[in-house]
Amino acid sequence: MKIEEVQSTAKKQRIASHTHIKGLGLDANGKAIDLCVSQKMAGRAILLAGPPGTGKTALAIAISQELETKVPFCPMVGSEVYSSEVKKTAVLMENFRRSIGLRIKETKEVYEGEVIELSPEETDSVTGGYGKSINHVIIGLKTVKGTKQLKLDPTIYNALLKEKVAVGDVIYIEANSGAVKRVGRSDAFATEFDLEAEEYVPLPKGEVHKKKEIVQDVTLHDLDAANARPQGGQDILSLTGQMMKPRKTEITDKLRQEINKVVNQYIDEGVAEPVPGVLFIDEVHMLDMECFSYLNRALESSLSPIVIFATNRGIYGTSVGRTIDEQVCGIQGYIF
Repeated sequence: MKIEEVQSTAKKQRIASHTHIKGLGLDANGKAIDLCVSQKMAGRAILLAGPPGTGKTALAIAISQELETKVPFCPMVGSEVYSSEVKKTAVLMENFRRSIGLRIKETKEVYEGEVIELSPEETDSVTGGYGKSINHVIIGLKTVKGTKQLKLDPTIYNALLKEKVAVGDVIYIEANSGAVKRVGRSDAFATEFDLEAEEYVPLPKGEVHKKKEIVQDVTLHDLDAANARPQGGQDILSLTGQMMKPRKTEITDKLRQEINKVVNQYIDEGVAEPVPGVLFIDEVHMLDMECFSYLNRALESSLSPIVIFATNRGIYGTSVGRTIDEQVCGIQGYIF
């Protein structure tokens, strides 16, 4: 069985006002974290209420960071569900699926090490003229036990350029598929001054050519998008290998049910494990009864993330806008 890498459809996060948050900063976990860890949040949500600027979004991000660093965090605004092209329930379900992660583990044969040499060999273009084409690329990899020099195909050189690999980076190359993954910068360069925060990793142990357990984190929405127009069977290769460009189109419930079936099968076999994330819905007072009814049903499913609502409207009555309380929402939860 072979599992190909799936590129995540999550948006890249730039440095913003909340990127510095790494957790709640508590000696002991807070009430919400204790409930999540003890798996007592089934069918419930968290409602954060307060004026603008009081830290509702920061608290939601801190909760997700406190659970685990790679837990999916999907923020959305209540007004996003209203569209003339996509149904409200489809928007909510898409964000639900973005918040549910899947950790796939597989042992692969790889070449891993720190890049000490990267030199492409050029030849005259077959079409003539003054152009040059890459014939092959020579790459040197170093580990604690030794070094090895590899001669790679031009297609792998394109993958190296795509990953922006440079001398001093720690990478691994899959022996079967030729896929390249940049792990990070070698910690030998940690003393260099760099304005951008690089992820420094230690020099890999063992030989350059070895078998390694590859851990891949994807979301259920990644699998939905990859199989919106399937070109093969419904096996794990189809689920993880057939990626397409993100499009604002509805994904049918039948497709989601088929993906859930295969995902549950691989969870039972131990190939993958679910990673419930955090869905943060700001301006929850913008949602109507149809949305709350759908959220209530979605929260009771076996694959459900931790849902956090936030509003700047009053909880027990206000003269502006709608009142948000548990009776209106129809969802049991905890108010903070």
